Amino acid sequence: MSPFRAWLVAAALSGAATCAAAGWAGPSQPVRFAPERDYGPFVFQREDGRIDGLSVEMLGLLQERASLNVHTLPARPLKEQLEALRRREADLVSSLRATPERGEYALFTLPYVSVPAVVVMRADRPERRLAALTGEPVAVGLGYAVEPVMRRRYPTVAWQGVSDDAVALRGVLHRRFEAAVVDAASFAHVVATQRLDGLRVVAPADFEYALSFAVRKDWPELREALDDAIRSLPGAQRQAVLRRWLAEPPPLQRTPWATWLGVALLLAGLLMALAAAGRGLRRRSGQGD
Repeated sequence: MSPFRAWLVAAALSGAATCAAAGWAGPSQPVRFAPERDYGPFVFQREDGRIDGLSVEMLGLLQERASLNVHTLPARPLKEQLEALRRREADLVSSLRATPERGEYALFTLPYVSVPAVVVMRADRPERRLAALTGEPVAVGLGYAVEPVMRRRYPTVAWQGVSDDAVALRGVLHRRFEAAVVDAASFAHVVATQRLDGLRVVAPADFEYALSFAVRKDWPELREALDDAIRSLPGAQRQAVLRRWLAEPPPLQRTPWATWLGVALLLAGLLMALAAAGRGLRRRSGQGD
């Protein structure tokens, strides 16, 4: 396992009903799951059309424990799936960070995985922080939780909203963008599966993706059922899912090892913070919602 992958697993591991008559009617009522099309390794559509990923496997475990009747809708970009959830044309979306904007129309479960966002540039370009990219085009996922935060922190950057992290990274490689802000796990997945050579992580983006499932706001009973299933999921089973999707070493031999080591060192403090957050989550879980 590479140092970067080992660190990623450690960060992910440290992150983490009875139905009433109103709202969601209970396990017999179908739940429409709206998967994102290209947010690997969490949720993505394979070439054969199959929906796969860490969040999909996790949902399968929770579905079994909560006896949910999940129907999977066609995969689409995140912005479209969030609109479907807002219009109640979908009931469940995975791999989301809770934000005040999304909280207007969605409820969020306990987080089940946590990874940081990073800044990526071409390997042949000098390392530059976001604050130094005034006027430069930098890609960020359209509708992603990180987008409004980056736009607010760095208003002089020429932010370019794109449909997903894969589009952002290809744009950097093909010189359409000077840099991209993506999550660390997505970067590793896209580089490995699409064999993108010539990219490197240059800095943390100081943003944490604590990913949850989101349900429509008028179905709090569904959120409670998912939270109960998350709490009851054996730790070893959860860890096995995270390791399966985050620890498999990708073909990154030509990516500078110093980059991975630098990221690991820069985020050592983050791991300590995540461990503390995990202890707080366990205390809150023991008390219920």
